[in-house]
Amino acid sequence: MLVLRLLNVVAPAYFLCISLVTFVLQIFLFIPSMFRDPSTTPLFSPALLHGALFLFLSANALGNYVLVIQNSPEDLGKGLNLGKGAEVVADWLDGSRSPGSALPSTHFCRLCARVTQRHDHHCFFTGNCIGNRNMRNFIMFCLYTSLACLDSLVAGMAYISAALSMSFASPLAFLTLLPHSISQFFSGALLSSEMFVILMLYLWLGIGLACAGFCCHQMLLILRGQTRYQVRKGMVVRARPWRENLEEVFGKRWLLGLLIPVLNVGSDYHRQKEK
Repeated sequence: MLVLRLLNVVAPAYFLCISLVTFVLQIFLFIPSMFRDPSTTPLFSPALLHGALFLFLSANALGNYVLVIQNSPEDLGKGLNLGKGAEVVADWLDGSRSPGSALPSTHFCRLCARVTQRHDHHCFFTGNCIGNRNMRNFIMFCLYTSLACLDSLVAGMAYISAALSMSFASPLAFLTLLPHSISQFFSGALLSSEMFVILMLYLWLGIGLACAGFCCHQMLLILRGQTRYQVRKGMVVRARPWRENLEEVFGKRWLLGLLIPVLNVGSDYHRQKEK
């Protein structure tokens, strides 16, 4: 438990550190060094267009990240005095404390110290549980993080290609880049800044693929009307059309949330809160 609590503090700091490094490299290194086509106007220069795209992706990733943290799943156990003993928590979760009180997919998170309905999982990179209130923002956070990493990967490869006069036309060029760069770095033929960018390329690739895979897996569960907690516990869910499952998470105004980081407007949860 101590290791998990430590990870719950270190992981968000690690993510923010990587985001800051990525922003600095993009703004002060990649974008200024981009090739400027003399035939294009300054309004449509590659550097300006790429900078606008990167800022758009970064703003959405960071905005949804903040919304995930701010919109914690609602604590259903505030009035149940769950902190008085682990046996109380166990009784409440299996329904023996109060008949009908244990709702489907209800889970007590020891890290967050709250009981949440439609619990999906605990995200260490946000230090928060993912549930009905912040699921859509979490998916948008994963989506835009993967796109921002892909954008940084392409810009970094263009920078390394120009700095080292090498081509990435062959897929093997990227696979052999790291071992070849390490040998050049220790021989003094490669600058420390260039070696740092090369290491960041592989980090962006790993984070981007992980976020993209997690986002696709989460979308598949949403289409089936399930959460990761329900799958892990083997819970049977009521079959519903996939459109209803999507609307429950993304709401009717899903396009607005796809373009800018906003709350889950129009979802079933917020309609219930308004009533």
